[in-house]
Amino acid sequence: MAAVSESEQPRSRRRRMTGKQRREQLLQIGRELFAERGFDATSVEEIAARAGVSKPVVYEHFGGKEGVYAVVVDREMQTLLEMIAESLTADTPRGKIENAALALLRYVEEYSQGFRILARDSHAASGTGSFASLISDIATQVEHILAEEFSSRGYDPKLAPMYAQSLVGMVAMTGQWWLEVRKPKREIVAAHLVNLAWNGLSNLESRPRLDHVHPRRGQGRLH
Repeated sequence: MAAVSESEQPRSRRRRMTGKQRREQLLQIGRELFAERGFDATSVEEIAARAGVSKPVVYEHFGGKEGVYAVVVDREMQTLLEMIAESLTADTPRGKIENAALALLRYVEEYSQGFRILARDSHAASGTGSFASLISDIATQVEHILAEEFSSRGYDPKLAPMYAQSLVGMVAMTGQWWLEVRKPKREIVAAHLVNLAWNGLSNLESRPRLDHVHPRRGQGRLH
Protein backbone atom coordinates (compact mmCIF):
# COMPACT_ATOMS: atom_id res chain seq x y z
CA MET A 1 0.00 0.00 0.00
CA ALA A 2 1.47 3.31 -1.05
CA ALA A 3 2.30 5.77 1.69
CA VAL A 4 -0.01 8.76 1.97
CA SER A 5 1.80 12.03 1.31
CA GLU A 6 1.63 14.94 3.77
CA SER A 7 -0.53 16.90 1.35
CA GLU A 8 -3.03 14.06 1.25
CA GLN A 9 -3.24 13.65 5.03
CA PRO A 10 -6.18 15.33 6.77
CA ARG A 11 -5.34 18.63 8.38
CA SER A 12 -4.45 18.27 12.01
CA ARG A 13 -6.78 19.77 14.47
CA ARG A 14 -6.05 23.22 15.81
CA ARG A 15 -3.98 22.94 18.99
CA ARG A 16 -6.24 23.19 22.00
CA MET A 17 -5.84 26.13 24.36
CA THR A 18 -4.90 25.62 27.96
CA GLY A 19 -7.47 26.67 30.56
CA LYS A 20 -5.47 29.85 31.25
CA GLN A 21 -5.25 30.72 27.55
CA ARG A 22 -8.97 30.15 27.06
CA ARG A 23 -9.77 32.34 30.07
CA GLU A 24 -7.65 35.18 28.68
CA GLN A 25 -9.25 34.80 25.26
CA LEU A 26 -12.74 35.05 26.75
CA LEU A 27 -11.75 38.11 28.78
CA GLN A 28 -10.34 39.87 25.71
CA ILE A 29 -13.44 39.11 23.66
CA GLY A 30 -15.69 40.19 26.51
CA ARG A 31 -13.72 43.43 26.86
CA GLU A 32 -14.22 44.18 23.15
CA LEU A 33 -17.95 43.45 23.29
CA PHE A 34 -18.57 45.41 26.50
CA ALA A 35 -16.73 48.40 24.98
CA GLU A 36 -18.80 48.16 21.78
CA ARG A 37 -22.22 47.46 23.26
CA GLY A 38 -22.19 47.75 27.01
CA PHE A 39 -23.02 45.10 29.59
CA ASP A 40 -26.76 44.79 28.99
CA ALA A 41 -26.48 44.45 25.21
CA THR A 42 -23.77 41.77 25.38
CA SER A 43 -24.75 38.12 25.68
CA VAL A 44 -22.96 34.92 26.64
CA GLU A 45 -23.89 33.61 23.19
CA GLU A 46 -21.91 36.41 21.50
CA ILE A 47 -18.87 35.90 23.74
CA ALA A 48 -18.91 32.16 23.02
CA ALA A 49 -19.46 32.62 19.27
CA ARG A 50 -16.51 35.01 18.89
CA ALA A 51 -14.33 32.61 20.84
CA GLY A 52 -15.49 29.65 18.75
CA VAL A 53 -16.68 27.72 21.79
CA SER A 54 -20.00 26.67 23.28
CA LYS A 55 -21.79 28.63 26.01
CA PRO A 56 -20.96 26.05 28.71
CA VAL A 57 -17.27 26.92 28.29
CA VAL A 58 -18.00 30.53 29.29
CA TYR A 59 -20.08 29.36 32.25
CA GLU A 60 -17.32 26.95 33.27
CA HIS A 61 -14.72 29.71 33.48
CA PHE A 62 -16.79 32.65 34.74
CA GLY A 63 -20.29 31.50 35.67
CA GLY A 64 -21.83 33.84 33.09
CA LYS A 65 -21.25 37.25 31.52
CA GLU A 66 -21.39 38.85 34.98
CA GLY A 67 -18.21 37.01 35.90
CA VAL A 68 -16.46 38.08 32.69
CA TYR A 69 -17.52 41.68 33.26
CA ALA A 70 -16.39 41.71 36.89
CA VAL A 71 -12.86 40.64 35.97
CA VAL A 72 -12.65 43.04 33.01
CA VAL A 73 -13.75 46.04 35.08
CA ASP A 74 -11.49 45.12 38.00
CA ARG A 75 -8.48 44.90 35.69
CA GLU A 76 -9.24 48.24 34.05
CA MET A 77 -9.69 49.98 37.38
CA GLN A 78 -6.43 48.57 38.69
CA THR A 79 -4.58 49.62 35.53
CA LEU A 80 -5.85 53.20 35.74
CA LEU A 81 -5.24 53.53 39.48
CA GLU A 82 -1.69 52.21 39.09
CA MET A 83 -0.99 54.68 36.28
CA ILE A 84 -2.24 57.55 38.45
CA ALA A 85 -0.24 56.37 41.49
CA GLU A 86 2.95 56.08 39.42
CA SER A 87 2.45 59.59 38.06
CA LEU A 88 2.49 61.29 41.47
CA THR A 89 6.27 61.42 41.73
CA ALA A 90 7.05 65.05 40.79
CA ASP A 91 8.72 67.29 43.36
CA THR A 92 6.13 70.09 43.22
CA PRO A 93 2.35 70.05 43.73
CA ARG A 94 1.76 71.49 40.26
CA GLY A 95 4.05 68.89 38.74
CA LYS A 96 2.04 66.13 40.39
CA ILE A 97 -1.23 67.57 39.09
CA GLU A 98 0.25 67.81 35.58
CA ASN A 99 1.47 64.22 35.66
CA ALA A 100 -1.85 62.94 37.02
CA ALA A 101 -3.80 64.69 34.26
CA LEU A 102 -1.42 63.27 31.64
CA ALA A 103 -1.71 59.78 33.12
CA LEU A 104 -5.50 59.81 32.95
CA LEU A 105 -5.44 61.06 29.36
CA ARG A 106 -2.81 58.45 28.46
CA TYR A 107 -5.12 55.77 29.80
CA VAL A 108 -7.98 57.18 27.70
CA GLU A 109 -5.76 57.08 24.59
CA GLU A 110 -4.00 53.75 25.11
CA TYR A 111 -6.79 51.81 26.79
CA SER A 112 -9.76 53.35 25.01
CA GLN A 113 -11.86 50.16 25.18
CA GLY A 114 -11.32 49.99 28.92
CA PHE A 115 -12.20 53.64 29.41
CA ARG A 116 -15.40 53.20 27.40
CA ILE A 117 -16.40 50.36 29.70
CA LEU A 118 -15.63 52.32 32.88
CA ALA A 119 -17.20 55.55 31.64
CA ARG A 120 -20.51 53.81 30.96
CA ASP A 121 -20.90 53.75 34.75
CA SER A 122 -19.89 50.25 35.70
CA HIS A 123 -22.75 47.81 36.04
CA ALA A 124 -23.60 46.47 39.50
CA ALA A 125 -22.40 43.08 38.25
CA SER A 126 -18.82 44.34 38.33
CA GLY A 127 -18.76 44.17 42.11
CA THR A 128 -16.29 47.04 42.11
CA GLY A 129 -18.63 50.00 42.00
CA SER A 130 -19.37 52.71 39.48
CA PHE A 131 -17.34 55.19 37.47
CA ALA A 132 -18.14 57.70 40.20
CA SER A 133 -16.53 55.44 42.80
CA LEU A 134 -13.45 55.10 40.57
CA ILE A 135 -13.19 58.89 40.34
CA SER A 136 -13.49 58.99 44.11
CA ASP A 137 -10.62 56.51 44.45
CA ILE A 138 -8.40 58.64 42.21
CA ALA A 139 -9.40 61.81 44.07
CA THR A 140 -8.36 60.17 47.33
CA GLN A 141 -4.86 59.77 45.90
CA VAL A 142 -4.50 63.46 45.06
CA GLU A 143 -6.37 65.12 47.92
CA HIS A 144 -3.29 65.12 50.18
CA ILE A 145 -1.49 67.19 47.53
CA LEU A 146 -4.23 69.80 47.70
CA ALA A 147 -4.35 69.63 51.50
CA GLU A 148 -0.65 70.52 51.71
CA GLU A 149 -1.08 73.35 49.23
CA PHE A 150 -4.16 74.66 51.07
CA SER A 151 -2.30 74.68 54.38
CA SER A 152 0.61 76.61 52.90
CA ARG A 153 -1.80 79.22 51.50
CA GLY A 154 -3.93 79.61 54.60
CA TYR A 155 -6.99 77.74 53.32
CA ASP A 156 -8.89 75.09 55.23
CA PRO A 157 -7.25 71.72 54.38
CA LYS A 158 -10.46 69.93 55.40
CA LEU A 159 -11.95 71.14 52.11
CA ALA A 160 -9.25 69.38 50.07
CA PRO A 161 -11.35 66.21 49.46
CA MET A 162 -14.13 68.28 47.87
CA TYR A 163 -11.67 70.12 45.62
CA ALA A 164 -9.96 66.84 44.72
CA GLN A 165 -13.30 65.39 43.58
CA SER A 166 -13.92 68.50 41.47
CA LEU A 167 -10.46 68.44 39.93
CA VAL A 168 -10.43 64.75 39.04
CA GLY A 169 -14.03 64.92 37.82
CA MET A 170 -13.10 67.79 35.50
CA VAL A 171 -10.25 65.78 33.97
CA ALA A 172 -12.36 62.62 33.67
CA MET A 173 -15.27 64.38 31.98
CA THR A 174 -12.87 66.10 29.57
CA GLY A 175 -11.38 62.66 28.92
CA GLN A 176 -14.78 61.35 27.86
CA TRP A 177 -15.12 64.21 25.40
CA TRP A 178 -11.55 63.82 24.14
CA LEU A 179 -12.04 60.07 23.60
CA GLU A 180 -14.39 60.91 20.73
CA VAL A 181 -12.62 63.89 19.13
CA ARG A 182 -8.95 62.96 19.80
CA LYS A 183 -7.72 66.50 19.29
CA PRO A 184 -5.82 68.50 20.28
CA LYS A 185 -2.94 66.27 21.43
CA ARG A 186 -3.14 64.96 24.97
CA GLU A 187 -0.25 67.13 26.17
CA ILE A 188 -2.11 70.22 24.99
CA VAL A 189 -5.35 69.06 26.61
CA ALA A 190 -3.51 68.36 29.86
CA ALA A 191 -1.83 71.78 29.76
CA HIS A 192 -5.17 73.56 29.42
CA LEU A 193 -6.77 71.48 32.16
CA VAL A 194 -3.92 72.26 34.54
CA ASN A 195 -4.04 75.91 33.51
CA LEU A 196 -7.70 76.10 34.47
CA ALA A 197 -7.29 74.10 37.65
CA TRP A 198 -4.00 75.50 38.92
CA ASN A 199 -4.56 79.14 38.14
CA GLY A 200 -8.02 78.82 39.59
CA LEU A 201 -6.51 77.35 42.75
CA SER A 202 -3.87 80.08 42.80
CA ASN A 203 -6.57 82.74 43.07
CA LEU A 204 -8.97 81.06 45.46
CA GLU A 205 -10.87 83.27 47.85
CA SER A 206 -10.28 82.22 51.43
CA ARG A 207 -13.99 82.63 52.24
CA PRO A 208 -15.98 82.32 49.00
CA ARG A 209 -19.58 83.49 48.88
CA LEU A 210 -22.32 83.75 46.30
CA ASP A 211 -22.73 87.41 45.41
CA HIS A 212 -25.38 87.10 42.69
CA VAL A 213 -27.93 84.81 44.28
CA HIS A 214 -31.12 86.62 45.27
CA PRO A 215 -32.46 85.42 48.63
CA ARG A 216 -35.89 83.86 48.65
CA ARG A 217 -38.67 85.78 50.30
CA GLY A 218 -38.37 85.41 54.05
CA GLN A 219 -34.68 84.47 53.93
CA GLY A 220 -31.68 86.65 54.63
CA ARG A 221 -28.57 86.94 52.45
CA LEU A 222 -26.07 84.10 52.37
CA HIS A 223 -23.22 84.54 54.80
